[in-house]
Amino acid sequence: MKREYDVIVVGAGAAGLYGALQFPENVSVLLISKRELPLSNSSLAQGGVAAVLDKSHDNFKLHIADTLIAGKYKNNLAAIEVLVSEGPQDVLKLKEMGVAFDLDASGKMMMTLEAGHSRHRIVHHKDSTGRAIVDALIEKVKEHKNVDILENTLLYSLEKADNGFFAGLILDNGEQAFVGAKYCIMASGGIGRVYQYTTNSAIATGDGITLAHMLGARIKHLSWIQFHPTAFAAEADRERFLISEAVRGEGAVLLNCDGERFAFNYDERGELAPRDVVSNAIILESRKKGNENFYLDITDKDPEFVKNRFPMIYERCLEEGIDITKDRIPVFPCQHYLMGGIDVDLNARTTVDRLYAAGECSHTGVHGANRLASNSLLEALVFSRRAAQDITEKLKNDNGASVGELPPKEALEGNELPHGLRTEIRKIMQTSHFVIPDPSAVPAGLKRAKEIKDLLLNGHYKIDHNFVEARSLACVACIILEEVSNDSE
Repeated sequence: MKREYDVIVVGAGAAGLYGALQFPENVSVLLISKRELPLSNSSLAQGGVAAVLDKSHDNFKLHIADTLIAGKYKNNLAAIEVLVSEGPQDVLKLKEMGVAFDLDASGKMMMTLEAGHSRHRIVHHKDSTGRAIVDALIEKVKEHKNVDILENTLLYSLEKADNGFFAGLILDNGEQAFVGAKYCIMASGGIGRVYQYTTNSAIATGDGITLAHMLGARIKHLSWIQFHPTAFAAEADRERFLISEAVRGEGAVLLNCDGERFAFNYDERGELAPRDVVSNAIILESRKKGNENFYLDITDKDPEFVKNRFPMIYERCLEEGIDITKDRIPVFPCQHYLMGGIDVDLNARTTVDRLYAAGECSHTGVHGANRLASNSLLEALVFSRRAAQDITEKLKNDNGASVGELPPKEALEGNELPHGLRTEIRKIMQTSHFVIPDPSAVPAGLKRAKEIKDLLLNGHYKIDHNFVEARSLACVACIILEEVSNDSE
């Protein structure tokens, strides 16, 4: 690790990896991964990437319209136009990089349909598209000599310097380090762990959003959270695995506790309505029936087709004792994706000079109030590339000035963190701001979240993973509930 870099990229999901790859060889890049490189929300993405690649049956206007409808017309139209028009070239670039998208007999990329889309436009690698993309990008990043990689490294502080930033790190060996950078791309992912149950990976604690907030960056629409309607309903697991949108796209039906299809009672699009609509339908139906047992049923499809199309879901369900070719899959909504985040412009610039954000931690405005299925990986690609291109142009005019003198190391030792704070935050969020929020629970929840945040910021606690993640969850919860509270006034 050098003392100073041109760019620090925080996060090793699709946005961080793809962004790091866009810099020319003369730009020094440090890529920081909180855990092992393959562990990210991007790796868990199943369905695929939405892109208009076949203009004989699809076009940009249709993709834009579908995105606006899903987002309740609260989207940033300019950002969608960038996403939809530029995204196909990034998807084709992934194919060039070795991502093994599923191909038909003629060698063309196969495209499936997912909820909210009016055309088959989702390219995929079976039901593990995100992992295929991340694995390919990791191999490419390792080949780039201008990119240094730090795995199992915690970013616990990010402070402004004369000409960039100082990043405070806790390395894999437990040692403390400071590193300078002229620019920073925050690609730290989502906030799933602020909820009791989430499809997100263990690292999704909102660290990047919190650090950006502490720097003074504008955070926008953090309360716009997507709850996926069909997560596997395993009570024992906080991290619930996803039953992809594509399963319904391939014909699975949603059943209530009595084995009845019900989605059409709430929306004419039935199971293929946007995610928030289907999630709301399940919650309303559960209240009507007084029962939270719901199921996806794809047993009428050919078993070999199901196994080949959804091998990861098939195997994962088998581990839970469910054979999806014969059995109904127990499902229930849980936290899945964040539409808001660190507010950015079309070049992924935040309101803090030299700080950029891309991927799920950012708010581009693409998704509006509800993300259209399979637009997230596309957003990560397009806007991380744009961030890298913008930084590269700025570096051409760089005067060569150093970031500045690195700050002295601070003491990481301190008081032991009280037990149960993160669990309490999760209960607050699950109670007050789940699929159908409970406004009456927000004031008390916000009051307690603020107390926890103040305790963490002023308690002189030992700085380690537990503290940083608890601080992040408390900060994220406060921002969300303050936003909800202000909107209700």
